[in-house]
Amino acid sequence: MKSYSEMCRCGTFEERLKYLQLHGTVGKDTFGFDRYLNQDFYRSKEWRQFRDRIIVRDGGCDLGCKDHPIADITASGGKVSRARITIHHINPLTKEDILEHREALFDPENVISVSDATHKAIHYGTGGGPKMPDGERTAGDTCPWRK
Repeated sequence: MKSYSEMCRCGTFEERLKYLQLHGTVGKDTFGFDRYLNQDFYRSKEWRQFRDRIIVRDGGCDLGCKDHPIADITASGGKVSRARITIHHINPLTKEDILEHREALFDPENVISVSDATHKAIHYGTGGGPKMPDGERTAGDTCPWRK
């Protein structure tokens, strides 16, 4: 089992990313037809409050690295859109974790703040590994149910 404390011993952003990488397969379902379970969980008040505490703990920084803030991005026309901060479960959740409301759901040692790009790199790689040897990505490749 990996942990937040152990990850923090990694000195650089790149070392932390390597520590957390899951090397999953693009398009592979995590919850399959039971995806509604994790979607309901991530919309819950209890999760949103926990999520806010973790973002504060990590200073709103990618992988908790102070030199990688997940900042607001100014879009064309001067409109500011909020950067998406995701709370990644270091040890992936299972259907049973959610159904049985296990400790892993809200364990601060099992989560880290990440940007959308970092979250995808943790799950699917950066394009240099055997799962994505050419590094090519397509719109929605991690969300096959949207195609």
